[in-house]
Amino acid sequence: MANIKFVKEEKEIIAADGANLREKALENDIDIYTMMGKITNCGGYGQCGTCIVEIIEGEENLSERTDFEQRKLRKKPDSYRLACQTLVNGPISVNTKP
Repeated sequence: MANIKFVKEEKEIIAADGANLREKALENDIDIYTMMGKITNCGGYGQCGTCIVEIIEGEENLSERTDFEQRKLRKKPDSYRLACQTLVNGPISVNTKP
């Protein structure tokens, strides 16, 4: 089981190993999108890059960055991930809308 702590929202949820970070956030009413992202997001298909989150702790408990993430986040810190492309396999702390 994976504990996902959303720092800004002061909320912690439990997810099965391999859970998609974007799906778990939305299922638990965690808003991961900025205003433009709410309008232009691709629905979790990894096409738009609007679901950027910052991993504060537990990067080692996540899936590897996908090729799309490598391209979209190349100028961002290594701690930034696209929630729709990230699978959680252990405890993490997340900063939404960095």
